[in-house]
Amino acid sequence: MLAQRYAAFKQDLDAKGIIFSFSGYVSEGILYSLGEALREKMTLEEADGPTVRRVFSVFVEQMQNIIRYSAEKITAGDGRSIELSAGMVTIGMEDKTFFIVCANTLRSDDVPVLKERLDFLQGLDKDAIKAYYREQLREAPDEGSRGATIGLIEIARRASAPIEYDFAPLDDGKSFFCLKVRI
Repeated sequence: MLAQRYAAFKQDLDAKGIIFSFSGYVSEGILYSLGEALREKMTLEEADGPTVRRVFSVFVEQMQNIIRYSAEKITAGDGRSIELSAGMVTIGMEDKTFFIVCANTLRSDDVPVLKERLDFLQGLDKDAIKAYYREQLREAPDEGSRGATIGLIEIARRASAPIEYDFAPLDDGKSFFCLKVRI
């Protein structure tokens, strides 16, 4: 029964074009290792260099957003500076286009500002995104920002279609956030 359940799970991922998937706790070190595995997998798939770089760049930005903003974190209680953040990332192919889906839990209080930023980016064309990116590089970061403002713009710059996102309310003042980018 166990093998059948996980075989069905893998078959479902394969049917959806998933070539890479991770769910769990991440750190910068895990990000580095997963990034190397992703690069190797895409090289074996014979993806062209610019596509590999764009997928890898979006993957790194999305994983850094999990590390920085996930509301699901565990830390070492013994004074060590160990912190792990929970989330998931899935990379696959749809209609000969790569997609990267990233998801994590965040505080519901953070949803309105994030939604406003994402809606704004969705409404921009490629030239406007480039101009906005250059403008934001000259600006001071938003208060409390750990880089997501530029990171989201970077993701939108590399996307081949408007980014998609969704929020699902959870208990305890948290929401589940999901972002999908096509390359």
